[in-house]
Amino acid sequence: MKIHEYQAKEIFAKYGVPVPKGRVASTPAEAKKIAQELGGPVVIKAQVYAGGRGKAGGVKIAQNPDEAEQIASKIIGMRLITHQTSAEGVPVHKVLVEEAMGIAKELYLSIVIDSAKRMPVIMASEAGGMEIEEVAAKTPEKILKVHVDAASGYQSYIGRKIAYGLNMPAELMKPAGQLIESLFKLFREKDASLAEINPLVITKDNRILALDGKLNLDDNSLFRHKDYPDLRDPSQENPLDLEAAKAGVTYIKLDGDVGCMVNGAGLAMATMDIIKLKGGKAANFLDVGGGASDEQVIKALKIMLSDSHVKAVLVNVFGGILRCDIIARGMIEVSKQQKIGVPIVVRMRGTNKDEGKKLLAESGLPVTMAIDLDEAATKVVAAAKGKAS
Repeated sequence: MKIHEYQAKEIFAKYGVPVPKGRVASTPAEAKKIAQELGGPVVIKAQVYAGGRGKAGGVKIAQNPDEAEQIASKIIGMRLITHQTSAEGVPVHKVLVEEAMGIAKELYLSIVIDSAKRMPVIMASEAGGMEIEEVAAKTPEKILKVHVDAASGYQSYIGRKIAYGLNMPAELMKPAGQLIESLFKLFREKDASLAEINPLVITKDNRILALDGKLNLDDNSLFRHKDYPDLRDPSQENPLDLEAAKAGVTYIKLDGDVGCMVNGAGLAMATMDIIKLKGGKAANFLDVGGGASDEQVIKALKIMLSDSHVKAVLVNVFGGILRCDIIARGMIEVSKQQKIGVPIVVRMRGTNKDEGKKLLAESGLPVTMAIDLDEAATKVVAAAKGKAS
């Protein structure tokens, strides 16, 4: 679960991670008022779930309140397109207005889970302000990594080690260590999957501040954090993703044209892989799960078909708890409620596969049956390209 920068910074401040003074504004008039209160130059920052905002025109400096209002009027309401968004971009409804800082040095700091070692890893670099992926690819020696063992937990020497590795001035060694410890405490207590500060800056008046902030929160911890749903901004998320979440199915929109409906995450990934192998590209990751109801199957298929980029659909089912006949009935019901305007290829194995195939055959639906996954992928990619398989 992603949250906005201003929300991340509010949480940072509660944990003692120093951030610039500022507040969020929903209108240009609010931006002007905040700029007046702060005094001096301010930074206007678009609040979206994406990086690369500065290069896309979503971060501007205003020298006075009137300019802050003018800039905010241009940013609020725009659709920001960055390298982390779709081609359509994402809407900007709010801006963060905060004091402009005199920067002496930019650094990078983050905490993520190292899935290979099954423990948190603190990563830091003197190459702040840059894309960390670019730093890792071109100059990996500039990235310092320190793992935190779950048994021993965070120890104060870790902060000192990282501060030393970042070549912190002597007078900032202690504040830097405290900041790193506070960020780790936040990461652990808030069940975050990512806590990132880029850039972490040393100001010209010799302070250390989180100039930018990003927090991703683990959806699986929602039962422990009743306030997390209030942090979510539906306008920043794909409408189909939200609809799928309400239906209890796992759906992620991708940029291909072959729709996939599968039961089981592993099978879904294998399906996407073989579609790619056959020269196609998946339009989505859609896992209806091992125990989906008839209604969930219907909703899942409708969600997938509502994507205008889908040119063909592959239904790949290995029946277990979710029987093949349930999938077939769901497909038939959808065809009664709406026109299915794309070719569908079906591969069924497992529980009640014969019954499922019979239902589809008697329904009159224009589906193409496949014996195995290789055949199914070949046929659906051909169908998406408008060719006979």
